[in-house]
Amino acid sequence: MSVYDHRLMWAGAYYDPAPAGGEVTRLDLYATLERDGPVIVSAAPAVRLRAGVYRFDLPTVPPGRYWGAVTFTPNSAAQPVTDTSVRLDLPTGQGLVGSPEAVADALGVPLPLKSAQRAAYEEEIRNAQADVAAYLNRPLVPTATTLRGVTPRWTDALDDIDTWPVHLDDIAEVVSYRANPDGTYDVDLLVGLNGAQEETVVRYVVAHAAESVRQRPDQSVGPGRRVSSVSAEGQSISYDSAPTTGQAGALPTIDSLNRLRRLVFQPLSRPARAPWPYSSSRPRRRG
Repeated sequence: MSVYDHRLMWAGAYYDPAPAGGEVTRLDLYATLERDGPVIVSAAPAVRLRAGVYRFDLPTVPPGRYWGAVTFTPNSAAQPVTDTSVRLDLPTGQGLVGSPEAVADALGVPLPLKSAQRAAYEEEIRNAQADVAAYLNRPLVPTATTLRGVTPRWTDALDDIDTWPVHLDDIAEVVSYRANPDGTYDVDLLVGLNGAQEETVVRYVVAHAAESVRQRPDQSVGPGRRVSSVSAEGQSISYDSAPTTGQAGALPTIDSLNRLRRLVFQPLSRPARAPWPYSSSRPRRRG
């Protein structure tokens, strides 16, 4: 089973129908972009996590790319409409900030993927993620945690992390909250960098995973290196070089992620040491 959190789109803007008395009815997934074939799977009901964000629990379906339509009513007096902004690569919740289908798009490989291709692409995604995590000094997958029995500082912005009495040394996001009979709340949080929600991280990981696949000696999983010319006898092959930094189509560089880097601070100076014999060590002799 996969979980999909959808930010509702209506009339060209993000929208939440709940305050106007509307509701989100269901999500239908199709195997084609036209959404004109049979419905592969439906998910209902939707759970409102926070303003404009609704969660669907999806039954197990074969891995791959799906196109969806979310049916909802914008307000209590409106007729049902659909949001067709859903393009979903399943399964979700695998700890990957990009999908094998996204790598295939970068390589120009047609979908659906074969099992060997999917496994190879996932491996290169994890390798690229490891490089990014080492550079940023932080993991790319957040940790889920729950605060129980807490009282908000104010009640008009419960989606805001600053509303809650939490002291963390990292990014935190409110996923959902539930009121208790005594007036307190249980609050679900994601703590840490959520790489899948950072466009610069996703672009870097997918681009470098695709280039790693391209350089693999096993060309059964990808198109191989860019060939510019082959001699008539086939005894010599010339390869195109990748665009250099700054050119269109060049791979993103690791320093494009600098704003997300976690710095490790060390004190610049230590407090003065008490003179011996009160100090824990003897002073050095000069001589």
